[in-house]
Amino acid sequence: MIIVGDAIISDDIAERAFVCDLVRCKGACCEEGDYGAPLTDDEILTLEDIQDDIAPYLSPEGLAALEEQGAWVVDDEGDFSTPTIAGRACAYAVYEVNGTLKCGIEQAWKAGATDFQKPISCHLYPIRVTKYDHYSALNYHQWDICSPACSLGAQLQVPIYKFLAGALTRAYGEAWYQELCQTIEMGDYGTAPQA
Repeated sequence: MIIVGDAIISDDIAERAFVCDLVRCKGACCEEGDYGAPLTDDEILTLEDIQDDIAPYLSPEGLAALEEQGAWVVDDEGDFSTPTIAGRACAYAVYEVNGTLKCGIEQAWKAGATDFQKPISCHLYPIRVTKYDHYSALNYHQWDICSPACSLGAQLQVPIYKFLAGALTRAYGEAWYQELCQTIEMGDYGTAPQA
């Protein structure tokens, strides 16, 4: 395991390769699964505030789902998540002409309509973060729909932590990310600290 600040990071994040391959997966992570994207407490407030700004970048079906369910929902596990369209695609996802799903929030962000890029859980994927009282655990979420990303990452020799440099920096800060890189590159990990 790798420890940086109050985060415990799975070795997989240093050792596994991953680069999203939208041409092959078509953004399936925006549609598959039991719930929408996990949201933080701050993000539910942000989503409420930006609905008008992002509306032009969403689909009619997504807008209808948001009208019916709200900007966010509480899922069956009691966690905040994005609403879905008929229990499938995220309400904020938009199908392109070629069938690829893209994040409407991110499209609005790229156009300068909002300062919010997208939920951090989406930005960090395939890392899933579990928060505990005194630390956070960052683990690799292996999912068969991402096998094209694993293949492309292996071909390009890009480990998860490098592919997610921007997301990890957004979530934890530049200094934290640099310490993560240094720890991994020095190979100074793999055992738990002694109590």
